[in-house]
Amino acid sequence: MRKRDLHILTSSIHTYTGDGRFSVIHPEHSDDWDLRIEYVQKRDAGVYECQVNTEPKINMAVMLNVEDAQASIWGSQDVYVKKGSTISLTCSVNVHSTPPSSVLWYHGSSVVDFDSQRGGISLETEKTESGTTSKLLITKASLTDSGNYTCVPSNATPASVSVHVLNGEHPAAMQTSKGNHYEATTITVTMMIIYGIVTVFTR
Repeated sequence: MRKRDLHILTSSIHTYTGDGRFSVIHPEHSDDWDLRIEYVQKRDAGVYECQVNTEPKINMAVMLNVEDAQASIWGSQDVYVKKGSTISLTCSVNVHSTPPSSVLWYHGSSVVDFDSQRGGISLETEKTESGTTSKLLITKASLTDSGNYTCVPSNATPASVSVHVLNGEHPAAMQTSKGNHYEATTITVTMMIIYGIVTVFTR
């Protein structure tokens, strides 16, 4: 039962809500009854109560706290690359969801155009139930490729890095590309979201 509105969400193995995110799990030959909430949202926060129809009645309350998804950038937020080298940015979205998260890349306020006349821009994406990894590759970097790059997932807060394409300068942290040998400092943008599951055990 959800305490804020006294809504009975489940009884036995049956669900009494039109919100399909709620379900009950009862393993066969078990005394466990688990309330599961998928794709948790801020409005799901609050007190939930498990009740057992015994005499006297047994109940147990659980407080669910839901935090906003936050982006975490590992490594420097400023990426320095040499003109003519390859920019490599990897965005990792560690969200357990079905279907997996989708990711858009922005350069400044514009979506990265993989079919632009510039060419040399590609994306490698791996989607699993445990998360999504999106790798943006920009070859033959030019000064106009400098700027803010933002990874925008469909179900987590975006994160950004600032790319600086340099002409002849050599900062300590730099991505470089020489012939077929590629050396790079990969910037990993990790999105973390709290995936809440309320579980109440009764025996």
